[in-house]
Amino acid sequence: MIDPLAPPPKKDPQKRSRVPTAPPGARSRAALGLSAAAAEGRFMLQACTECGTVQYPPRDACAGCLSTALRWTDIAPEGTLLAETTVRTSVNVYFRERAPWRIGTVKLDAGPVIVCHLHADCERGAPVRMLSRLDKSGQGVLLAVPPELTPHFEDDPQWRELTCTPKFRRVLITDGRSASGLALSREFARAGASIVFVGESERWLPNPNREPLARVPGVELVPLDVSDTDSVVELAGEIGGKVDILVNNARFVRPGGILERGDVNFARNEMEVNYLGMMRVAQSFGPVMAGRGSDGVNSAAAWVNLLSVYALANRPDFGCFAASNAAALSLAQCLRAEMRAGGVRVVNVFSGPTEDEWHQPLPPPKVGASALGRAVLEALNQGLEDVYVGDVARDLVERWRANPKVLERELTDPESR
Repeated sequence: MIDPLAPPPKKDPQKRSRVPTAPPGARSRAALGLSAAAAEGRFMLQACTECGTVQYPPRDACAGCLSTALRWTDIAPEGTLLAETTVRTSVNVYFRERAPWRIGTVKLDAGPVIVCHLHADCERGAPVRMLSRLDKSGQGVLLAVPPELTPHFEDDPQWRELTCTPKFRRVLITDGRSASGLALSREFARAGASIVFVGESERWLPNPNREPLARVPGVELVPLDVSDTDSVVELAGEIGGKVDILVNNARFVRPGGILERGDVNFARNEMEVNYLGMMRVAQSFGPVMAGRGSDGVNSAAAWVNLLSVYALANRPDFGCFAASNAAALSLAQCLRAEMRAGGVRVVNVFSGPTEDEWHQPLPPPKVGASALGRAVLEALNQGLEDVYVGDVARDLVERWRANPKVLERELTDPESR
């Protein structure tokens, strides 16, 4: 059984933070398919299209018939734990600092035997369920967990290393004026975050969320305007060393494409908030978070971006907003690469049209703020990197994967939409 996680003691400011380390990150090109699947929490292995043999480890040719026609396929995750051992020392610094570390071999019902990490509640000879997750180096690894949730399941040290659970962590939400800011605050409070900082721009203006936010346990309103460099820098100087999870939910959205606008004012605002706002916050908070990736129970863990799914393919009636999100997505990929060295995960949460005044002309289904908040918490609790919220987003990404050019035509042709 797992001992429940205890609240961490207040850190001694004279004590240095442990330098972030990472597990071995070298992978073959074939094995990168495992990382791509792990980013979305899908348990996928290669399956031969000729003979059907499921492959492990990833390879370039089938182990059964030598065919090179191997396709990454969702596989049933059930199996049986055959053997297990505990590593108490290692030549790798990352595992040596985190010893003891359990590993084992699992016989999948689908065929292959897999070497994997083990949750503490897995027992030899018992059924297990396989999960594909990203490790601190950003590469896909496999973890065996019990078929059913056990007491204090999420407090297992190996589970916390592969996820970004908010329990006892300190959170910053960049926009407390939006409905998503209020929903996220409530979700983080329920998840056991020790404190939730919520940014509020233009504090002299009325904010309908101010009183509801004040009633959420652990919430502290702080001045933050992501379009103002001085505001971002000042707040980072005050709380930058305390933020373990940062959720960038600030955004500026207006309908319209290029020709109907007639000027660049709204487009400039969209870039200032959606693209440059992320850059400002990253430049001020990112280096400190990357340096605290191994800072104990409440180490820096994740950076979350809320993006429109139209960052993948432009929707002309919201064309300039979509363009600013495409720029933000590209910036997030750069940030992901830079934060990886510190073991901080960059999570992109894509949604379709949301329930707000600017998306009123669009037909349902739309994504409500509460659904968005739950999706962010699920992504952090499960250690995911890319999440698609709502029917529109999930449908669009599948069509984008199938044929981006066809999707472009569908989105740019009103008759097709």
